[in-house]
Formats: sequence, C-alpha cells, structure tokens
Amino acid sequence: MGKWFKSGSPWIWMTGGAVSICLIAVLGLLLLIAWRGLSYFWPADIYQWQLEDNNGVKTTLIGEIYDREEVPTERLIAAGHQFDEHPGEFVTRYLVKTGNREFVGLDFRWILGTDIVSREKPADVAMLERAKNGNFYGYPIAVIEDGKRLNITGEAIETSLVAHIKRAVDIADEALALQKSEIGSVNYALERLRLKERKYELDGKLTPAIKAEMDAQAEQLNQDYLVMEKDLFALRDKAARDSVVVRDMRGEEVTLKLDSVLDVSYVNHMNIFDKLGHWFVGMGRFISQDPREANTEGGVFPAIFGTVFMVMLMAVIVTPFGVIAAIYLHEYAKKGPITKMIRIAVINLAGVPSIVYGVFGLGFFVYMLGGSLDQLFYPEALPAPTFGSPGVIWSALTLAILTLPVVIVSTEEGLSRIPSAVRQGSLALGATKFETLWRIVIPMASPAIMTGLILAVARAAGEVAPLMLVGVVKLAPTLPIDMNFPFVHLERKFMHLGFHIYDVGFQSPNVEAARPLVYATSFLLVSVIVTLNLTAISVRNHLREKFRSLEH
Repeated sequence: MGKWFKSGSPWIWMTGGAVSICLIAVLGLLLLIAWRGLSYFWPADIYQWQLEDNNGVKTTLIGEIYDREEVPTERLIAAGHQFDEHPGEFVTRYLVKTGNREFVGLDFRWILGTDIVSREKPADVAMLERAKNGNFYGYPIAVIEDGKRLNITGEAIETSLVAHIKRAVDIADEALALQKSEIGSVNYALERLRLKERKYELDGKLTPAIKAEMDAQAEQLNQDYLVMEKDLFALRDKAARDSVVVRDMRGEEVTLKLDSVLDVSYVNHMNIFDKLGHWFVGMGRFISQDPREANTEGGVFPAIFGTVFMVMLMAVIVTPFGVIAAIYLHEYAKKGPITKMIRIAVINLAGVPSIVYGVFGLGFFVYMLGGSLDQLFYPEALPAPTFGSPGVIWSALTLAILTLPVVIVSTEEGLSRIPSAVRQGSLALGATKFETLWRIVIPMASPAIMTGLILAVARAAGEVAPLMLVGVVKLAPTLPIDMNFPFVHLERKFMHLGFHIYDVGFQSPNVEAARPLVYATSFLLVSVIVTLNLTAISVRNHLREKFRSLEH
C-alpha cells in the first residue's frame, strides 16, 4: 500500500475523478438549460377549468399549465385562505398562462387545486399568437372577411382562419420589408444629403448652384418617400382587412384584427408529428425573427448577429496585435528587467475586472478617440455624435484589449516550444531573420496562436459588463450591416445575447413569461460560443497537420 501511494497513482486517480465530476456537472448544467429552453417551444395542452372559491364565486379559466408546486397548508391558512375540509399537509398550486392581457391584466395566474371543480381539454379551443398583448385563448366562432361574416362552421372555421392569417402575415411581412429596405434607404439618403449640405456650408463652399442641386435631389427623394409611404399604408390596410371573432373565458365575443395575429394553434387535437413540426417552426422563428413586447416574445436574430459580428471584429483586431507583441517580446526584445516587467504587466492585465475595461473603453475610445474623429471628419453632424457615442467598433476594441493578454501568452508559449535548431538551420541556409519568422517560426506557432484566439473568443462572447458601457443596447433599430453605403456601419449600437439574457431575466416587466426565454437564449449563447470555438479548433487542427513536416 505504501509503495502504491509513493508511486503517485492515487493522485492520478483523484485528478481523473475530479475532472470527470466537473465534466458531468457541466454536461448536466447544459442539459438542464437545453431542456428548460427548448421545451418552451413545445406546444402545451390548453385546459378549461371551472373554479369555485370559498365564497362560492364561480369562474371559468382557459390557459396552459406553466408550472406547479406543493404549498404547505399552514402557509395558505396564514395568508388568509380558508378550506371547508382540511386538504392535508400540502396543497397543489398551478401557475396558469391565461393570456388575453388586455382583459385580465397579467397573463399569468396562480390557482389552488382545492378550488378546481372540473378540468377538460376542449378540442376546438385555440391559441392565437399576436404581435402585441401576448397570446389570446378562446374559441374561434367566426371569420370576418372585408367586413362580411362568413357563413361557415366547425372545421371550416379552422381552415379559413389559417388561410386568412397566412394572407395577413404575408402582407405584413411585405409591408415590413418595404419599410426597412426602400423607405429606410430613402431616409438614410435624405440624412446623408442633409449632412453633405451642412458640410458644404461649414466649409464655405455652398454656392447657389450646389444648393439648388441638393434641393432638387431632396425633392425627388421626398416624392419617392411619399409614393412608398402610400404603398405602405395600402399594405397595412390590406393586412387589417379581415378579423376573427373569438369567445373568451368570460363568455364574451371578442373581435381581433388579423393584422396583429401571427399564428393560430389548435393544440388539443394535434398529434405528436404536428407538435414536432410546430416545435421546429417555433425554434426557427426564435432564431430568425426580431424581439417583441420588451424582448419577452419574438426572436433574437439581432442579438445573434450582433454577438457574432462583434466577436469576429474583435478577433480581427486582437490577433495581429497579440501576435506582433508576442513575437517582439520573444524574438527581438532583449532579456532584461524591462522585458520582465512588461511580461508581468501583460499577465496582470488578465486579472483586471472586465468592468474596468468598459470604463476605460468609454473614456478613451468613445469620448476621446471617437470625439476626436467627430471633430475631424464629421463636424457637420455635431452636436449629434457619430463615433463619439458607444458603438460596435468600440465594443470590439475594448474586448480586444481585454483578451490581448491571452493571445500574447499563448503565442509566446508556442514560440518557446519551437527548437532553436530550426531557427539556426534556416539562418545557416541564408534566410534572413524576418524570412525565418515568416516562413518557419510563425507557421509552426500557428496552432498556439489559434489556441489563444479560441480562448479570446470564448471570453469575449460571454462578456456583458463592459459592453453595457461601450455599445450594447436593449433594442437596436438597425443592424451594423445593411444595404446602405458604406454597408458596414461600425458606429452603430448593437444587441448581444449576453445582455439580452440580463435584460429579459432582470429587467422584464413580465417575469414568468420571460423565464423560459432566459433558458432558451442562454442555450443559444452557449451554442454560438461552441460553434465559434469548433470552427477555430478545426482551423487549428488543419494548420497543425499542414505544418507538422516543419517540426522534423
């Protein structure tokens, strides 16, 4: 036994066991997040309850069971609840999503199992997903087409309603595309024309001829805008042509305009394949659509785009600077106290809290550098800032400085592993030091460079605190890339998955509705980071195989 301990085998087994436990814990956490997030898109059964409280008041409730819990009876009695018969030690309480927010206030409600008289799953009850005010639950009883109530009943109502909703959604999408593309381009051109005229005025070059030419261009753009605005209003009127009459849980008939309805689901008579198709469609919409209702509904496409674009821009910035700094420190700088202090400073930078980098980025990049750029190149836009306000470029630069120590240390480690005989052999064959670095040393160190980049991407993609100061926002009206010249707008603010999680989880007015979205967005953020890392790892492995021959 003593020899076994002295051999070090117990410590190997302890280390392996600790690593295994950590991997199991991480995998379990990811599975929990995935389950809670992806189950949000699975269509839940819709129930109708008949309730009666202790005062004999009877109510009807329609909705989905969102959560349930066992509550101690003593706690309910202390809170003022009374029971005709003692229900036992615990009482089941259900959290029900009732929707119909404009009529019942909040679209969630707790009900006690002791108040339930009956519960059923009607086949003809429907859930209507809306662009505003959340879901609406009830019984569709009629379809109104262009002001006329269609004489249809039964399953024909469901078929007709699905077709009319698809028509309205298609027209609404066409109107949104017109608003974002053509009308957005005209507004952008008008603003650029205004700034151009202002620049001529500041430079003293605004002659009557130039003024007349610009006025003519502005007039033409305004005419185009009026034509497109008329088309936009016509499309909106077409989308709002039809309506549906729904009997809600109060027993009243409510007329809903179909221009606000996105989808209808008769969940209770769906089979497993219908539900699976609905699940995939829901996930697709979550990934591809814009958020709605204070980010508690809709999709997260702008946040996905902003996260990936910012990380890629950061990688483009940090890689050359980190590699050049590492090469200088390892290959050119003389070994001495100054070089040692620089290395210590680089290592210490990795331990600085990220919010400090955000404050530095706000003060140096945004106010100092961005303000100077506005004074030099965009005086016509002042006092409204162009680069002198938080934007995606400043976020990328801030995170580049934050992750720079990781790239430098990783690259230096890769350079130190290259045998000195390789350098000496290259120099002996007549190559210069630069040629040796460019053709031999850097290719052999490229896997280490990619390792540093992988670590930098993983760190930057999950950072939130510094981004709150230098560019990320709750809702960005436009993406950093569009079809307007110069096509890439680095000065714009952007959305980020990490900040989206914080905003939905802690700033949402409807906590219960936002909770599943927190899990779904968290799983999506992990997926984005894993995808970026796997891409970098595949590139690193390719480089490692490509330059393996240089090691021999």
